[in-house]
Amino acid sequence: MEKRTSLFSNGIIWFGVAISVSEIEAGIEIGAASAPGSLWLPLILGHVLGGILLFFVGLIGARVRLNAMETTQSTFGKYGSRFFAALNVFQLLAWVAVLNAQGASALAGLNLPVSFPITCVILAVLIGIWVFVGLKRSANVTTVVMAALAVLLAVLTVKLFGIGGALDNGASTGVAAGVAASAALLGFWNIFEISIAMPISWLPVISDYTKDVENPVKATAVSAAAYTFASLWMYILGIEIAGIGANNNIAQAILLAGLGIPGIIIVVLSTVTTNFLAANSAGESSKAIYGKINPKIAGVIVSLLSAALAISGIMEHYISFLYLIASVFAPMAAVLLVSFYFGKVGAVYTGEGLVSGKAFWLWNLFAWLAGFIVYQVAERLDSVPLGPTLLAVIVSAAFAYGRVLFVSRRAS
Repeated sequence: MEKRTSLFSNGIIWFGVAISVSEIEAGIEIGAASAPGSLWLPLILGHVLGGILLFFVGLIGARVRLNAMETTQSTFGKYGSRFFAALNVFQLLAWVAVLNAQGASALAGLNLPVSFPITCVILAVLIGIWVFVGLKRSANVTTVVMAALAVLLAVLTVKLFGIGGALDNGASTGVAAGVAASAALLGFWNIFEISIAMPISWLPVISDYTKDVENPVKATAVSAAAYTFASLWMYILGIEIAGIGANNNIAQAILLAGLGIPGIIIVVLSTVTTNFLAANSAGESSKAIYGKINPKIAGVIVSLLSAALAISGIMEHYISFLYLIASVFAPMAAVLLVSFYFGKVGAVYTGEGLVSGKAFWLWNLFAWLAGFIVYQVAERLDSVPLGPTLLAVIVSAAFAYGRVLFVSRRAS
Protein backbone atom coordinates (compact mmCIF):
# COMPACT_ATOMS: atom_id res chain seq x y z
CA MET A 1 0.00 0.00 0.00
CA GLU A 2 1.32 3.41 -0.99
CA LYS A 3 2.35 5.62 1.90
CA ARG A 4 0.23 8.78 2.20
CA THR A 5 1.44 12.15 3.46
CA SER A 6 0.18 13.63 6.73
CA LEU A 7 -1.39 16.98 7.59
CA PHE A 8 1.85 18.10 9.22
CA SER A 9 4.09 17.22 6.27
CA ASN A 10 1.81 19.02 3.83
CA GLY A 11 1.72 22.07 6.07
CA ILE A 12 5.53 22.06 6.20
CA ILE A 13 5.79 21.73 2.41
CA TRP A 14 3.51 24.65 1.67
CA PHE A 15 4.88 26.83 4.43
CA GLY A 16 8.26 26.36 2.76
CA VAL A 17 6.89 27.20 -0.69
CA ALA A 18 5.95 30.70 0.49
CA ILE A 19 9.24 31.37 2.27
CA SER A 20 11.15 32.86 -0.63
CA VAL A 21 12.98 35.96 -1.76
CA SER A 22 10.39 36.40 -4.53
CA GLU A 23 7.55 36.82 -2.01
CA ILE A 24 9.58 39.42 -0.10
CA GLU A 25 10.38 41.22 -3.38
CA ALA A 26 6.66 41.39 -4.16
CA GLY A 27 6.07 42.95 -0.73
CA ILE A 28 8.82 45.49 -1.42
CA GLU A 29 7.13 46.32 -4.74
CA ILE A 30 3.91 47.12 -2.87
CA GLY A 31 5.54 48.92 0.07
CA ALA A 32 7.70 51.15 -2.13
CA ALA A 33 4.78 52.53 -4.16
CA SER A 34 1.78 52.51 -1.81
CA ALA A 35 0.37 54.89 0.76
CA PRO A 36 0.91 53.14 4.14
CA GLY A 37 -2.77 53.07 5.12
CA SER A 38 -4.12 51.89 1.77
CA LEU A 39 -2.36 48.60 1.20
CA TRP A 40 -3.63 46.22 3.88
CA LEU A 41 -7.13 45.47 2.58
CA PRO A 42 -6.13 44.60 -1.02
CA LEU A 43 -3.06 42.74 0.29
CA ILE A 44 -5.12 40.50 2.58
CA LEU A 45 -8.00 40.13 0.10
CA GLY A 46 -5.63 38.99 -2.66
CA HIS A 47 -4.06 36.38 -0.43
CA VAL A 48 -7.35 35.08 0.95
CA LEU A 49 -8.93 34.68 -2.50
CA GLY A 50 -5.71 33.15 -3.83
CA GLY A 51 -5.66 30.71 -0.91
CA ILE A 52 -9.27 29.69 -1.60
CA LEU A 53 -8.44 28.98 -5.24
CA LEU A 54 -5.40 26.96 -4.12
CA PHE A 55 -7.61 24.87 -1.83
CA PHE A 56 -10.24 23.95 -4.40
CA VAL A 57 -7.71 23.25 -7.17
CA GLY A 58 -5.58 21.15 -4.82
CA LEU A 59 -8.63 19.22 -3.64
CA ILE A 60 -9.21 17.93 -7.17
CA GLY A 61 -5.80 16.24 -7.24
CA ALA A 62 -6.34 14.93 -3.71
CA ARG A 63 -9.64 13.31 -4.65
CA VAL A 64 -8.68 11.71 -7.97
CA ARG A 65 -5.03 10.94 -6.99
CA LEU A 66 -3.56 12.59 -10.10
CA ASN A 67 -0.84 15.21 -10.39
CA ALA A 68 -1.69 18.80 -11.28
CA MET A 69 -1.46 18.56 -15.06
CA GLU A 70 -3.04 15.09 -15.22
CA THR A 71 -6.19 16.50 -13.57
CA THR A 72 -6.66 18.85 -16.53
CA GLN A 73 -7.29 15.91 -18.90
CA SER A 74 -10.84 15.64 -17.58
CA THR A 75 -11.56 19.20 -18.61
CA PHE A 76 -9.40 19.87 -21.67
CA GLY A 77 -8.83 16.40 -23.13
CA LYS A 78 -5.57 14.59 -23.78
CA TYR A 79 -4.08 17.19 -26.11
CA GLY A 80 -5.35 20.14 -24.09
CA SER A 81 -3.79 18.59 -20.99
CA ARG A 82 -0.47 18.17 -22.77
CA PHE A 83 -0.65 21.78 -23.97
CA PHE A 84 -1.00 23.09 -20.41
CA ALA A 85 1.60 20.63 -19.13
CA ALA A 86 4.10 21.94 -21.69
CA LEU A 87 3.32 25.54 -20.73
CA ASN A 88 3.74 24.57 -17.07
CA VAL A 89 7.15 23.00 -17.65
CA PHE A 90 8.37 26.15 -19.39
CA GLN A 91 6.93 28.51 -16.77
CA LEU A 92 8.39 26.40 -13.94
CA LEU A 93 11.80 26.42 -15.62
CA ALA A 94 11.58 30.21 -15.83
CA TRP A 95 10.19 30.41 -12.27
CA VAL A 96 13.10 28.37 -10.88
CA ALA A 97 15.49 30.63 -12.79
CA VAL A 98 13.86 33.79 -11.40
CA LEU A 99 14.02 32.48 -7.84
CA ASN A 100 17.60 31.33 -8.39
CA ALA A 101 18.62 34.77 -9.69
CA GLN A 102 16.86 36.58 -6.83
CA GLY A 103 18.59 34.39 -4.26
CA ALA A 104 21.99 34.85 -5.90
CA SER A 105 21.50 38.64 -6.06
CA ALA A 106 20.55 38.77 -2.39
CA LEU A 107 23.63 36.73 -1.49
CA ALA A 108 25.83 39.02 -3.61
CA GLY A 109 24.56 41.95 -1.54
CA LEU A 110 25.83 40.21 1.59
CA ASN A 111 29.40 40.58 0.29
CA LEU A 112 30.16 36.89 -0.24
CA PRO A 113 33.44 36.20 -2.08
CA VAL A 114 31.58 34.29 -4.83
CA SER A 115 30.46 35.68 -8.19
CA PHE A 116 26.81 35.87 -9.25
CA PRO A 117 27.12 33.14 -11.95
CA ILE A 118 28.88 30.72 -9.58
CA THR A 119 26.23 31.34 -6.91
CA CYS A 120 23.48 30.58 -9.45
CA VAL A 121 25.19 27.29 -10.31
CA ILE A 122 25.65 26.33 -6.64
CA LEU A 123 22.00 27.00 -5.87
CA ALA A 124 20.91 25.01 -8.94
CA VAL A 125 23.06 22.03 -7.90
CA LEU A 126 21.61 22.07 -4.36
CA ILE A 127 18.09 22.11 -5.81
CA GLY A 128 18.91 19.28 -8.22
CA ILE A 129 20.29 17.11 -5.40
CA TRP A 130 17.14 17.65 -3.33
CA VAL A 131 14.90 16.78 -6.29
CA PHE A 132 16.87 13.59 -6.92
CA VAL A 133 16.72 12.52 -3.28
CA GLY A 134 12.97 13.08 -3.27
CA LEU A 135 10.47 14.65 -0.90
CA LYS A 136 9.50 11.52 1.04
CA ARG A 137 13.09 10.43 1.66
CA SER A 138 14.04 13.90 2.88
CA ALA A 139 10.92 14.55 4.99
CA ASN A 140 12.74 14.74 8.33
CA VAL A 141 15.46 17.00 6.92
CA THR A 142 12.77 19.24 5.40
CA THR A 143 11.06 19.59 8.79
CA VAL A 144 14.32 20.60 10.51
CA VAL A 145 15.17 23.05 7.73
CA MET A 146 11.72 24.67 7.90
CA ALA A 147 11.91 24.97 11.69
CA ALA A 148 15.32 26.65 11.51
CA LEU A 149 14.16 28.94 8.73
CA ALA A 150 11.04 29.96 10.65
CA VAL A 151 13.11 30.87 13.72
CA LEU A 152 15.60 32.90 11.69
CA LEU A 153 12.82 34.73 9.86
CA ALA A 154 11.08 35.49 13.15
CA VAL A 155 14.32 37.05 14.42
CA LEU A 156 14.67 39.07 11.21
CA THR A 157 11.04 40.23 11.44
CA VAL A 158 11.45 41.44 15.03
CA LYS A 159 14.68 43.27 14.21
CA LEU A 160 13.21 44.95 11.12
CA PHE A 161 10.16 46.12 13.03
CA GLY A 162 12.53 47.47 15.69
CA ILE A 163 14.39 49.45 13.04
CA GLY A 164 11.09 50.66 11.61
CA GLY A 165 9.94 51.78 15.04
CA ALA A 166 13.16 53.73 15.57
CA LEU A 167 12.69 55.47 12.22
CA ASP A 168 9.12 56.42 13.09
CA ASN A 169 10.31 58.05 16.31
CA GLY A 170 13.34 59.81 14.84
CA ALA A 171 14.38 62.17 12.11
CA SER A 172 13.73 59.66 9.36
CA THR A 173 9.99 59.51 9.92
CA GLY A 174 8.07 59.02 6.71
CA VAL A 175 10.70 57.20 4.70
CA ALA A 176 8.12 54.89 3.13
CA ALA A 177 5.75 57.78 2.44
CA GLY A 178 8.55 59.74 0.82
CA VAL A 179 9.47 56.82 -1.43
CA ALA A 180 5.83 56.33 -2.38
CA ALA A 181 5.32 60.04 -3.04
CA SER A 182 8.23 60.13 -5.48
CA ALA A 183 6.44 57.77 -7.88
CA ALA A 184 2.91 57.00 -8.98
CA LEU A 185 1.06 55.29 -6.15
CA LEU A 186 -0.37 51.83 -6.74
CA GLY A 187 -4.16 51.69 -6.73
CA PHE A 188 -6.31 49.21 -4.80
CA TRP A 189 -6.56 46.75 -7.68
CA ASN A 190 -2.86 47.08 -8.55
CA ILE A 191 -1.97 46.02 -5.01
CA PHE A 192 -4.59 43.27 -5.14
CA GLU A 193 -3.09 41.96 -8.39
CA ILE A 194 0.46 41.79 -7.04
CA SER A 195 -0.92 40.09 -3.93
CA ILE A 196 -2.95 37.39 -5.69
CA ALA A 197 -0.26 36.77 -8.33
CA MET A 198 1.85 34.61 -6.01
CA PRO A 199 -0.81 32.07 -4.95
CA ILE A 200 -2.04 31.97 -8.56
CA SER A 201 1.47 31.00 -9.70
CA TRP A 202 1.19 27.79 -7.63
CA LEU A 203 -2.21 26.67 -8.97
CA PRO A 204 -0.64 24.42 -11.62
CA VAL A 205 1.55 22.82 -8.95
CA ILE A 206 -0.44 22.12 -5.78
CA SER A 207 -2.03 18.84 -6.89
CA ASP A 208 1.45 17.37 -7.43
CA TYR A 209 1.58 17.19 -3.62
CA THR A 210 -2.06 16.85 -2.53
CA LYS A 211 -2.46 13.73 -4.72
CA ASP A 212 -0.60 11.73 -2.08
CA VAL A 213 -2.35 13.02 1.04
CA GLU A 214 -3.97 10.79 3.62
CA ASN A 215 -6.96 13.06 4.25
CA PRO A 216 -7.89 15.00 1.08
CA VAL A 217 -9.98 17.82 2.56
CA LYS A 218 -8.01 18.48 5.76
CA ALA A 219 -4.57 18.14 4.17
CA THR A 220 -5.46 20.41 1.26
CA ALA A 221 -6.92 22.98 3.67
CA VAL A 222 -3.75 22.87 5.79
CA SER A 223 -1.60 23.25 2.65
CA ALA A 224 -3.53 26.30 1.41
CA ALA A 225 -3.67 27.88 4.88
CA ALA A 226 0.06 27.33 5.54
CA TYR A 227 0.95 28.89 2.20
CA THR A 228 -1.39 31.86 2.68
CA PHE A 229 -0.07 32.61 6.18
CA ALA A 230 3.60 32.34 5.22
CA SER A 231 3.09 34.33 2.01
CA LEU A 232 1.42 37.17 3.91
CA TRP A 233 4.32 37.12 6.36
CA MET A 234 6.85 37.45 3.52
CA TYR A 235 4.90 40.30 1.91
CA ILE A 236 4.79 42.12 5.24
CA LEU A 237 8.55 41.65 5.58
CA GLY A 238 8.97 43.19 2.14
CA ILE A 239 6.72 46.12 3.03
CA GLU A 240 8.79 46.71 6.17
CA ILE A 241 12.05 46.61 4.15
CA ALA A 242 10.60 49.25 1.82
CA GLY A 243 10.10 51.56 4.80
CA ILE A 244 13.42 51.33 6.68
CA GLY A 245 15.77 53.10 4.29
CA ALA A 246 17.45 49.98 2.89
CA ASN A 247 17.03 51.08 -0.74
CA ASN A 248 14.40 48.35 -1.20
CA ASN A 249 17.19 45.81 -0.96
CA ILE A 250 16.84 42.55 0.99
CA ALA A 251 20.58 42.19 1.55
CA GLN A 252 20.89 45.72 2.95
CA ALA A 253 17.92 45.08 5.23
CA ILE A 254 19.58 41.91 6.54
CA LEU A 255 22.80 43.83 7.20
CA LEU A 256 20.89 46.67 8.91
CA ALA A 257 19.28 44.06 11.13
CA GLY A 258 22.74 42.83 12.13
CA LEU A 259 22.29 39.32 10.69
CA GLY A 260 25.44 38.11 8.96
CA ILE A 261 25.69 34.33 8.69
CA PRO A 262 22.03 33.82 9.75
CA GLY A 263 21.07 36.15 6.89
CA ILE A 264 23.03 34.04 4.43
CA ILE A 265 21.30 30.92 5.75
CA ILE A 266 17.89 32.56 5.33
CA VAL A 267 18.54 33.44 1.69
CA VAL A 268 20.04 30.05 0.75
CA LEU A 269 17.40 27.94 2.49
CA SER A 270 14.47 30.03 1.31
CA THR A 271 15.71 29.85 -2.28
CA VAL A 272 16.38 26.11 -2.24
CA THR A 273 13.18 25.06 -0.45
CA THR A 274 10.90 26.97 -2.82
CA ASN A 275 12.82 26.04 -5.94
CA PHE A 276 12.80 22.38 -4.99
CA LEU A 277 8.99 22.30 -5.20
CA ALA A 278 8.98 24.13 -8.55
CA ALA A 279 11.67 21.90 -10.10
CA ASN A 280 10.03 18.76 -8.74
CA SER A 281 6.68 19.82 -10.24
CA ALA A 282 8.34 20.49 -13.59
CA GLY A 283 9.28 16.81 -13.53
CA GLU A 284 5.68 15.82 -12.72
CA SER A 285 4.37 17.95 -15.60
CA SER A 286 6.90 16.36 -17.94
CA LYS A 287 5.39 12.99 -17.06
CA ALA A 288 1.95 14.34 -18.02
CA ILE A 289 3.33 15.17 -21.48
CA TYR A 290 5.03 11.80 -22.00
CA GLY A 291 4.35 9.04 -19.50
CA LYS A 292 7.75 7.33 -19.83
CA ILE A 293 9.71 10.37 -18.64
CA ASN A 294 11.32 9.94 -15.22
CA PRO A 295 10.03 12.93 -13.16
CA LYS A 296 13.15 13.04 -10.97
CA ILE A 297 15.53 13.19 -13.92
CA ALA A 298 13.40 15.85 -15.61
CA GLY A 299 13.34 17.88 -12.38
CA VAL A 300 17.13 17.71 -12.05
CA ILE A 301 17.55 18.85 -15.67
CA VAL A 302 15.19 21.78 -15.05
CA SER A 303 17.22 22.71 -11.96
CA LEU A 304 20.47 22.80 -13.92
CA LEU A 305 19.00 24.64 -16.91
CA SER A 306 17.64 27.27 -14.54
CA ALA A 307 21.19 28.37 -13.70
CA ALA A 308 21.89 29.34 -17.32
CA LEU A 309 18.57 31.20 -17.55
CA ALA A 310 19.22 32.98 -14.23
CA ILE A 311 22.65 34.15 -15.39
CA SER A 312 21.14 35.45 -18.66
CA GLY A 313 19.16 38.18 -16.82
CA ILE A 314 15.63 36.81 -16.49
CA MET A 315 15.10 38.62 -13.17
CA GLU A 316 14.66 41.92 -15.00
CA HIS A 317 11.31 40.61 -16.26
CA TYR A 318 10.10 39.31 -12.89
CA ILE A 319 6.79 41.20 -12.46
CA SER A 320 5.85 40.79 -16.14
CA PHE A 321 6.55 37.09 -15.79
CA LEU A 322 4.23 36.83 -12.78
CA TYR A 323 1.44 38.46 -14.77
CA LEU A 324 2.05 36.07 -17.67
CA ILE A 325 1.68 33.06 -15.35
CA ALA A 326 -1.59 34.44 -14.00
CA SER A 327 -2.95 35.12 -17.50
CA VAL A 328 -2.47 31.46 -18.47
CA PHE A 329 -3.27 29.52 -15.31
CA ALA A 330 -5.94 31.62 -13.58
CA PRO A 331 -8.51 31.07 -16.38
CA MET A 332 -7.36 27.46 -16.74
CA ALA A 333 -8.06 26.89 -13.04
CA ALA A 334 -11.46 28.61 -13.32
CA VAL A 335 -12.57 26.26 -16.12
CA LEU A 336 -11.16 23.23 -14.26
CA LEU A 337 -13.02 24.15 -11.06
CA VAL A 338 -16.37 24.70 -12.78
CA SER A 339 -16.05 21.53 -14.84
CA PHE A 340 -15.05 19.34 -11.92
CA TYR A 341 -17.36 20.62 -9.20
CA PHE A 342 -20.40 21.51 -11.33
CA GLY A 343 -19.99 19.53 -14.55
CA LYS A 344 -19.47 16.13 -12.89
CA VAL A 345 -16.52 15.30 -15.14
CA GLY A 346 -15.00 13.34 -12.29
CA ALA A 347 -17.81 10.79 -12.38
CA VAL A 348 -16.11 8.54 -14.94
CA TYR A 349 -12.58 7.42 -14.21
CA THR A 350 -10.34 5.00 -16.07
CA GLY A 351 -6.74 3.97 -15.56
CA GLU A 352 -5.74 6.52 -18.20
CA GLY A 353 -7.49 9.47 -16.62
CA LEU A 354 -10.82 11.22 -16.42
CA VAL A 355 -12.79 11.17 -19.66
CA SER A 356 -15.51 13.32 -21.22
CA GLY A 357 -16.67 14.39 -24.69
CA LYS A 358 -14.66 16.11 -27.43
CA ALA A 359 -17.16 18.98 -27.76
CA PHE A 360 -16.86 19.53 -24.01
CA TRP A 361 -13.07 19.77 -24.22
CA LEU A 362 -13.13 22.16 -27.16
CA TRP A 363 -15.64 24.44 -25.43
CA ASN A 364 -13.50 24.50 -22.30
CA LEU A 365 -10.44 25.46 -24.34
CA PHE A 366 -12.49 28.30 -25.81
CA ALA A 367 -13.58 29.34 -22.29
CA TRP A 368 -9.92 29.38 -21.23
CA LEU A 369 -8.92 31.41 -24.29
CA ALA A 370 -11.63 34.00 -23.56
CA GLY A 371 -10.28 34.49 -20.03
CA PHE A 372 -6.70 34.65 -21.29
CA ILE A 373 -7.60 37.41 -23.79
CA VAL A 374 -9.53 39.36 -21.14
CA TYR A 375 -6.50 39.22 -18.85
CA GLN A 376 -4.13 40.42 -21.57
CA VAL A 377 -6.39 43.38 -22.37
CA ALA A 378 -7.12 44.30 -18.74
CA GLU A 379 -3.44 44.04 -17.74
CA ARG A 380 -2.58 46.80 -20.19
CA LEU A 381 -5.07 49.19 -18.59
CA ASP A 382 -4.40 51.10 -15.39
CA SER A 383 -6.03 49.75 -12.21
CA VAL A 384 -9.03 47.98 -13.78
CA PRO A 385 -11.85 47.30 -11.27
CA LEU A 386 -11.54 43.71 -9.94
CA GLY A 387 -8.12 43.43 -11.58
CA PRO A 388 -7.08 41.27 -14.57
CA THR A 389 -6.98 38.00 -12.61
CA LEU A 390 -10.51 38.16 -11.19
CA LEU A 391 -11.91 39.37 -14.50
CA ALA A 392 -10.25 36.47 -16.34
CA VAL A 393 -11.49 33.97 -13.73
CA ILE A 394 -15.06 35.31 -13.93
CA VAL A 395 -15.17 35.29 -17.75
CA SER A 396 -13.71 31.77 -18.11
CA ALA A 397 -15.89 30.40 -15.30
CA ALA A 398 -19.01 31.97 -16.86
CA PHE A 399 -18.34 30.39 -20.26
CA ALA A 400 -17.60 27.00 -18.67
CA TYR A 401 -20.72 27.15 -16.50
CA GLY A 402 -22.82 28.18 -19.50
CA ARG A 403 -21.89 24.88 -21.13
CA VAL A 404 -22.81 22.98 -17.95
CA LEU A 405 -26.26 24.64 -17.86
CA PHE A 406 -26.82 23.94 -21.56
CA VAL A 407 -26.04 20.24 -21.19
CA SER A 408 -28.10 19.84 -18.01
CA ARG A 409 -31.16 21.46 -19.64
CA ARG A 410 -30.88 19.24 -22.70
CA ALA A 411 -30.62 16.21 -20.45
CA SER A 412 -33.78 17.20 -18.59
